[in-house]
Amino acid sequence: MKIKLGIAPIAWSNDDMPELGGDTPIEQCLEEASSAGFTGIELGGKFPRNPGIINFLLDKYNLKMPGGWYGSLLRGRSAEDEWVAMQDHLNLLKLIKADVFVFADVSGSIQGDQSRKLSSRPNMDHEEFVQYCKKINEISDRLNDEGIPMSYHEHMGTIIQTENDVDMFMENTNDNTFLLYDTGHLLFAQANYERVLKNYISKINHIHCKDIRKNILENSLENDLSFRESFLDGVFTVPGDGCIDYEPLFKILYENSYENWLIIEAEQDPIKANPLEYAKIGYTYLTKCLESINYEY
Repeated sequence: MKIKLGIAPIAWSNDDMPELGGDTPIEQCLEEASSAGFTGIELGGKFPRNPGIINFLLDKYNLKMPGGWYGSLLRGRSAEDEWVAMQDHLNLLKLIKADVFVFADVSGSIQGDQSRKLSSRPNMDHEEFVQYCKKINEISDRLNDEGIPMSYHEHMGTIIQTENDVDMFMENTNDNTFLLYDTGHLLFAQANYERVLKNYISKINHIHCKDIRKNILENSLENDLSFRESFLDGVFTVPGDGCIDYEPLFKILYENSYENWLIIEAEQDPIKANPLEYAKIGYTYLTKCLESINYEY
């Protein structure tokens, strides 16, 4: 059984804070991702929005395109209005042969606002949650018809953050709605990330491997910092440099024949955490865990 290893360009250049790596050329990101051993890289703001150029660059560095983040405002929109808003991104992903449509709802999100504390993230009551999931189902069905499945990103600071949020979301969504499983965001939200994986493995079609520095997480939660403050303090890191043990998680993946992407996504300040150095740390750790259970990559 073989799994695919990719990385997100956010290690080199942060889309939400262009001052962090904004001057790093896209070709440096791609060359270093490839040299570290990865076979895929997710779409990021650093990429041109021209599919021909993207495909040329991917071919040049022998990389595939696993998927790309889309920041939705579906909570305050109809499914039809959101579908119209998605078209440019959807068409780009199809033309660059992405495997999944990474969907996150940023309506009222606190992730980019340093003045908003972790405790102020948006919430939905039960009735709104149910109605929201009906809209998600409609979007997921349409994406399935387009041949690029939904991968819904549970994410700190958004309406789908906690373990309970994930449970309700999965209970109310249909067979065409899949989950993007992100270890770091789940741990940050104090979820039992192993339980989430076991419960929903059949509906997980994309994985972000993000690790956590436990002491920084504890400080963020204790002092109710903002998401951005936590990130700048270094709460996130690559697998092998934090507190998450990935081997038990990979055993669950192996037992359930998961053969999609594992993406290292660890937003850090590239001045403090050299992107290539940390990419190699993450790659070395993940491949060691995979080899220990005879997972090919």
